Amino acid sequence: MRDTMVLGADLGWVSQLESRGIRWIDDDGNQIDPLQAVKNMGANTVRLRVFVNPPKEAFWQKKDGTVCMLGFADADSVLEMAKRAKAMDMQLMIDFHYSDHFADPIYQDIPEEWKDEDIEGLKGRVYAHTKEMLTLLAGNDIYPEWVQVGNEINPGILLPYGGLKENPKNLVEFLNAGYDAVKECCPNCKVITHLAGPYREDWCEPFLDNFFQSGGKTDVMGFSHYPYWFKVEQSTEYLLGHLQRYEKKYPKPIMICEVGGPEEDAELTYQLIINTVEALRKLPDGIGLGVVYWEPEVGAALLPDKYPLGAARLVDEHTLQFTNALSAYKDCIQ
Repeated sequence: MRDTMVLGADLGWVSQLESRGIRWIDDDGNQIDPLQAVKNMGANTVRLRVFVNPPKEAFWQKKDGTVCMLGFADADSVLEMAKRAKAMDMQLMIDFHYSDHFADPIYQDIPEEWKDEDIEGLKGRVYAHTKEMLTLLAGNDIYPEWVQVGNEINPGILLPYGGLKENPKNLVEFLNAGYDAVKECCPNCKVITHLAGPYREDWCEPFLDNFFQSGGKTDVMGFSHYPYWFKVEQSTEYLLGHLQRYEKKYPKPIMICEVGGPEEDAELTYQLIINTVEALRKLPDGIGLGVVYWEPEVGAALLPDKYPLGAARLVDEHTLQFTNALSAYKDCIQ
């Protein structure tokens, strides 16, 4: 298991940062490709998100007025980043949001182009969008090892038509349409069903109960692990106790698809990664598959919303340097 565990980095902001003239340097002050930098720290997997028709400027304003940088997450941009990951012999995870912007427990908005579709039409759109992206990758001899059908989908997707409370049957049919498209394009790819907050059983178990009881198809249960946001302890034992609950109730392997700790406390974040990997390794029969850090390559000073859980520091106006946090990966495999 030590040799095969996913140790990943979501690098969805890289290409947009590069377009702004941002560069990265190593500990000696030499410029380095951020993909090479995370690989040097032990990462073996790159995660990339896909939006349906994201805004060309790649920024999005939330309902509360907060502006978020989306990263270049259209199909062509994702292809170029996937090529870079594969050129470095790294595994690839593709994360479908099924929205024009970030999808999460608060936002699961229908893409603008899909808004006039009925239920059957939306199923067709999920299938076609998934197949189109993966066919594009396959046409360039790129086959992801992992695909997320939805991102932090606790309330459902394509709300309200795929809402867990409003339309639980539709929800499963939408997700199964994505699953079928993945398997048609990439039969060996593992499909992940991704939820936020594993310590919130009231968020996760209603979804998983409905999903599995209604014939939902998946290969892996994925979770986001953010002690910083949820104000919970980051110990191995705390996370393990919650994962064991899901492991006993639902017969699927488990992955932590997102993890993150405070940029300003690299040692705390380093320990968070160590603890997360330890918790996964303590699950039985090798079902703890791995962990992915969400956007380690950025510093809060470069983002309009000042997202604080990156793992890099601004050295000067256009230069970033990774903190020690992600080197936990290398230490995990030694």
